[in-house]
Amino acid sequence: MKHRETPGRSGGAHQARKRFGQHFLADESVVDAIVRAIDPQPGDAVVEIGPGLSALTAPLLDRLERLTVVELDRDLAGRLRSRWSEERLRVIEADALTVDFGALLPAADAASGQAVRLRVVGNLPYNISSPLLFHLLHCADRVRDQHFMLQREVIDRMVARPGDSQYGRLSVMLQARYRMTHLFDVPPEAFDPPPRVMSAVVRMRPLAQDALRQPHDARIFERLVARVFEQRRKMIRGSLGAWAEWLDWDALGVAPTARPQELSVAQFMDMADALAAAGVTPTA
Repeated sequence: MKHRETPGRSGGAHQARKRFGQHFLADESVVDAIVRAIDPQPGDAVVEIGPGLSALTAPLLDRLERLTVVELDRDLAGRLRSRWSEERLRVIEADALTVDFGALLPAADAASGQAVRLRVVGNLPYNISSPLLFHLLHCADRVRDQHFMLQREVIDRMVARPGDSQYGRLSVMLQARYRMTHLFDVPPEAFDPPPRVMSAVVRMRPLAQDALRQPHDARIFERLVARVFEQRRKMIRGSLGAWAEWLDWDALGVAPTARPQELSVAQFMDMADALAAAGVTPTA
């Protein structure tokens, strides 16, 4: 197994920090597979989350004119700044959960006048992966695609279909906005230090406008999905509580005795739209 060595500012090794969930990708063949999947082009607007020891950063910069990275670890941010100039690498030293990714793009490309769409990549810290995926939903309309390394269990939940045991809130919320593909698995030994779980790489592409359906009230949709999956073993009627009284179950084509993992994304949207039409508020 080949590994990529990345020198630091002083040449010393960086000690992985558990509080940041750091597991550095070290297998060069995996890095190459990820870069091939992304297929970056020179003029692309790319943001990398969690560049770490730059295993992915370096080959991306081999193909890109400029790259933006978001790195929370001050020492790693300093290493990145010492290795590349600001003209090639923009380093945002921040928690990715606080970054407005949509604001990282200009309103339009100076040459073509067309809106720029962001490409987001990264080996995401496992301890914030789900919150970060939800955070990125807010700028999905400015995104071209996302390629992430995640815990395989999380990706299984992301791509799960109705009826699968892994199908849940994450599945519904992400599938309402993205078409997702589980690309390939990555074993623990590809990292330093190795995690205790299998990892995988996922591709996320926002749905095209002609295939995109949005609920009338996004807040009701979000609250509805969260509420029913908080008690996923209960019947929908029971988990909705007072909201159930506002729904015409026959018109919706949903059995009130169904469990949440049996319903499609479209059925959740139908229920949310019915609640919105009835004047139900998200906090009810």
